[in-house]
Amino acid sequence: MDSSKMLTLPLPVMTAALCGALAVLVWRAELGCRRANLLFAAFFGLSALAALLVGLRFGYGISALIPLQRILPVYSGPLLYLGFAALAPKGGRFSRRAGLHLAAPAAGLALFWLLAADLRYLDWLISASYLGYAAALTRLWRKGPDALAQARLDRAGLLHRWMLRAAGLLGFVLLLDTAIAADFALFGGAHVPALISAGTVPLLIMLLAALSVLPAVFAPPRRTPAAAAPGSEAAGTEARLRQLLDREQLYLDPHLSVQRLARRLHIPARDLSAAVNRTQGVNVSQYVNGFRLAHAAELLAASEGSVTEIAARSGFLSRSNFYREFQRVYGETPVGYRKIRAEQGATV
Repeated sequence: MDSSKMLTLPLPVMTAALCGALAVLVWRAELGCRRANLLFAAFFGLSALAALLVGLRFGYGISALIPLQRILPVYSGPLLYLGFAALAPKGGRFSRRAGLHLAAPAAGLALFWLLAADLRYLDWLISASYLGYAAALTRLWRKGPDALAQARLDRAGLLHRWMLRAAGLLGFVLLLDTAIAADFALFGGAHVPALISAGTVPLLIMLLAALSVLPAVFAPPRRTPAAAAPGSEAAGTEARLRQLLDREQLYLDPHLSVQRLARRLHIPARDLSAAVNRTQGVNVSQYVNGFRLAHAAELLAASEGSVTEIAARSGFLSRSNFYREFQRVYGETPVGYRKIRAEQGATV
């Protein structure tokens, strides 16, 4: 191999290194749901391998792994989408849904190998995957941060913003892949190295920004050397939290964080989360939403305000999530609940 090539570090190889670092970082982050960590880490790990193969192919002329390099991107969209979807309250159905999302690319690839021998046609499958999952992420984002009920309370708003950035990332990669595919079709790939270099620079900037921000944002809370609180202490902590929420109605703040609640109770955030989970079987976000829903139910029965207004006054950022959670808990839509309460009042 030419020594000048060995001294050159292609930009995709640098991208692979950054993606590898992010895979380790998100695996260690405390998002509130370990399967979300696993899926995000898998996404960045897959991205690292794909970028490395691109660098070896176009930087060093190693083409033996081209089929693998072309197949890997089909799984980028599903893994990124499922990472955020894992934070939504879908219960036991998530495993089945994840299996379908991960099996679909394999079925698509099998169909491709049966019907087409030219790898260039695989670009259509990859582009469709990017476009579809960018739309799916946008649809999930529109439900608001309250939809991420499995996320830690102080992480939901941030993860909601990153979801839109993830959709934008898929859109950017879609445009880059389309330009590369067009160059192969029209010019035999003569401009592909230049396109990859031009497209990799903004990706590197985004990855560097993420790598510099995420350690502080997703740093795990400080661990205390004390053992986990026994059941009686956990119950006492939950009772104090309930009194605080009832007395000051902090749940009406849509940006309420578990750190803020923990500071008010003068205990570590980790101990507060553990107490709520142990005594109520839910995370802090779901626990606080229970107070919000009860407050909304009172407003629906006693006021003439619109459902959207009542949702906002009860601490919900998303009207759609309010509707979904209200129906799950009360078995009726907010409008239906108001009608039933009005009928009950009329018969008294």
